[in-house]
Parts: sequence; C-alpha cells; structure tokens
Amino acid sequence: MPKTKANGIEIEYDSFGNNDAEAVLLISGLGTQMIRWSETFCRILAEQGYRVIRFDNRDAGLSTHFDSTSMPDLAAISDAVSRGETPNVPYTLFDMANDAVGLLDSLMITRAHVVGRSMGGMIAQLLASEHPERVLSLISMMSSTGNRELPQASPAVMAAMTSPAPHPLKDEQGYLAHCVAFSQVIAGRGYPFDESAQRDQSLAEVKRAYNPSGFWRQIAAIAATGDLRSRLANISAPTLVLHGSDDPLVPPEAGKDTAAHIKGAELLIVEGMGHDLPPLLFGMVAGVIADNARRVFNPANRPDVTRPFIT
Repeated sequence: MPKTKANGIEIEYDSFGNNDAEAVLLISGLGTQMIRWSETFCRILAEQGYRVIRFDNRDAGLSTHFDSTSMPDLAAISDAVSRGETPNVPYTLFDMANDAVGLLDSLMITRAHVVGRSMGGMIAQLLASEHPERVLSLISMMSSTGNRELPQASPAVMAAMTSPAPHPLKDEQGYLAHCVAFSQVIAGRGYPFDESAQRDQSLAEVKRAYNPSGFWRQIAAIAATGDLRSRLANISAPTLVLHGSDDPLVPPEAGKDTAAHIKGAELLIVEGMGHDLPPLLFGMVAGVIADNARRVFNPANRPDVTRPFIT
C-alpha cells in the first residue's frame, strides 16, 4: 500500500476504482485501521462510479504513531475542557481533519465526498465545517457532535471497550477472544454476527500494526476537541447522517443531534444496525453514499430546517 507525507506526518492509504473519477474519502473510527473499511465494501462503492480512498489515521495502522509523547491524563483533560481551558494533548480532531486535507493535497484532489464512521464522523464534520471548499458531500456514520448532554454508552459497554486486552505476542488467542467479545457487544441485533469473520478481521489488524497507546491518544483528541455543535452551522455540503437504531456505543440520539445542527441534513436510522457495518448492509450503505453525493443544491435555496427520514 502507498504512503505519503501530509501535515507533517506519514499517512498510509490505498484506493479503488478509476483515479479520474470523483473521490470518496473514507475516514476510520477510534483506534481502528483503514482495513476496517473492508476491501469488499470499497469495491462495491467504487462500482458506483467513484475513486474510493481509505487511509490510516495518525496513531493507527501504518501511519505515524506518536509513541514519543506521554500517555494522556483523561481526567485532567476533561477537567480542563469543562473549565473552558485548552488541555495539553499531542493532537486534537482538528489536526486529524487537517491530515485528511493534507492527504487530498498530496493526491492532487481538490474536492472529495467525505464519509466518516464513529470518531471518523467527527473528523469528517470538522473537515466539512473548517474546509468547506474541499468537501463535495458529507456522510457522518454512527457518530456524534460531542455534546456532553447526549445519552452515553452504558458502563458495561464502556468497560468492554476500555478493559485491557492480553498482549497479542504473549497470548494471541486471548487477544482475539477479547476483540471478538467487544465486537459482539457493540454489534446490532438485526444482523447475524459472524464470529469467524470478526476473528479474521482482528487477526489481520494486529498482524498489520499494533499500537494500543494510540487508542488512548485518540480518545484524548476527542475529549480535547469537545463540542462541535457551534461549528456545524458552517457545513454547506449535502449531508446525510446515518446511524443504527441498536447502537450501544454511540446511541442514536447522537445521530439525531448531528442532523439537527447541520442545515439541510438528512437522517437515516437503520433498524437493527449497531456500532458496526455488517456485510448485509454494504450495498445499502454504498447506495446511500452515492445518492447523497448526487444531491444537487442551490446554496441560495437551502432549506431552513433539517428534513429527516427514518426507516
């Protein structure tokens, strides 16, 4: 897979489809590598007529890791944000949005359709709000505005996400069991859970790169960035907010909050979907990304209110 320098770091990426087609930039979630956007899904999306680009965020996969920085003090970061102060963190989601802009620059792509999942959805929101001239359309999936008043994941789900996993070099089977168990906790109940496929995915990721401290620095970046709602009014790109009705990690109220703060945004709640993208939904999600990309708006006639649709 190719690598490029952008925004002062190295970014690992690859692409699918015709290089001359309009680009769709896929942004990954917290602690996950670009291969979480599966090759099958990327090819299905590319068949809609796009150049599909996925990449490793900083501190994940084969992009630059920030291991030379100290582990973040999440309690101190939260306290600083609550006091309106700027916490001391290695980077924020603004930096990660600028990474995406730098990647587009290095690929000589002026504008792209941007799709982000989970933390990647927040990065995508910032990319669309801070660099509107670079974004043709926006999809925010299973994500949030960072509004602290929204319902949060249950303590059990948070414990499953943050509990330490066995080291894969010392106990590979235990590590994989831990990953599969968490994947099952956040999966929706409306679609089959393929334990074998989840195990294969986790094994492919850990063999590709292992950077557990990056997960915590990305959490710190989310915390330090704070509430995005005041910035979402700057988004002018056609926007679809996609969320699972059964998402136990980022409850669907977060998706509704996102759509409510982006002018003209449409909201799609997918029944039975959790905080995952099961293969049975690949075709549907690729289709709505393409549908949203083809929406044409006259900026002078944008609707004054959001127009949600829920299925």
